[in-house]
Amino acid sequence: MRRIKAGAFIFLIFVLFEANSQGLIGSDTTNRVITTAVPFMTIGPDARSGGMGDVGVAISPDANTIHWNVAKLALIEDDIGFSLSYTPWLTNLGINDMSISFLSGYMRINKEQTVGIALRYFDLGDFQFTDDNAQIIQDFNPREFSFEGSYSRLLSKNMTIGITLKFIYSNLTGNVFTSTDESQAGTSFAGDLGWYWNKDINLIGANTNLALGATITNIGAKMTYSNDAQKEFIPTNLRIGSTLTTELDPYNKFSFSIDMNKLMVPTPPIYEVDENGNIVYDQNGDPVIRKGKDPDRGLISGMFGSFADAPDGFPEEIHEMMWSFGLEYWYNNTFAARTGYFHEHKTKGNRKYFTFGLGFRYNVFGIDFAYLVPTQYNHPLAETLRFSLHFDFNKNKPAESVTDQN
Repeated sequence: MRRIKAGAFIFLIFVLFEANSQGLIGSDTTNRVITTAVPFMTIGPDARSGGMGDVGVAISPDANTIHWNVAKLALIEDDIGFSLSYTPWLTNLGINDMSISFLSGYMRINKEQTVGIALRYFDLGDFQFTDDNAQIIQDFNPREFSFEGSYSRLLSKNMTIGITLKFIYSNLTGNVFTSTDESQAGTSFAGDLGWYWNKDINLIGANTNLALGATITNIGAKMTYSNDAQKEFIPTNLRIGSTLTTELDPYNKFSFSIDMNKLMVPTPPIYEVDENGNIVYDQNGDPVIRKGKDPDRGLISGMFGSFADAPDGFPEEIHEMMWSFGLEYWYNNTFAARTGYFHEHKTKGNRKYFTFGLGFRYNVFGIDFAYLVPTQYNHPLAETLRFSLHFDFNKNKPAESVTDQN
């Protein structure tokens, strides 16, 4: 069990996971990492996408589609199914009790409509809170979760849309008092909107399917861990991508995917500082902005203003885009091999890693495995493993071609 002072733990959690204090470091004019509350909502939960560089908006649908693009649910072939995924988290830091779990399921209503549910759970492990005199306050297990309900329908032969509604809960401190304030659990309601399109094409004589997808996830109210004056944006995210799937013959199939992600929350501005490097405040007690825009905005203004609020203008907006590339190979729709790459600009978090994965399907059962390899030595995400189990029913059908599956 880890021992940590209550105040220090709150600081650690808010710096690593929740706070937007990065923007208040006015002297740092090059690194403006966008931070939000509940960042666990953006972590790819399943091993299939995890083995492909965290692509997912336009790959063929399965139960984990609820996370990546709810619109694809309407194109799932089977009548009912579910998936359970598990990821030990930050094990490279010597932490052995932190993990992310994701349980998702779907049920087809008719040929045009499918519904789904998902439960996402982030366990931060056990902590022992102590005061300044090293006296134990309490033992606590910080945790976060979301419960999600989804609906998707077919608009035409090639196009689908979908929506997800979700409740988000985050309890990081167990309502511990600090010297300045009382902490509390944070809650929020949010939604996802998704769009998906695919079409069969003929590419150099091979059966090929081109798919496009777009989704905005976690559109919801700000969250607070103390009082209404300390509200943080949740990670509203735009994801756009495409997948090209080619069937070389009845046994061999390749898919190449690319995704672009951008957080639709305000970029931290550059604040004015005095000769000692301290933030300058105006007569109202607000920090003076030297470059950029005020991040204290409402939901809609924050979302749409996020495309034009970076202090360094359009080049910095481009840097805020995260890119994923994934390759998947299937043999006889039974064995899969996957690889991918994820890229984030060095001034916006500097996450760069390769991924590798394997998959197996037999009748109603499937299993996936993924492994992450950062480009940076001794990175906290190094050796991240992901595992997923799949169960899909009513699959007593003849094998279908790639154009039918997508």
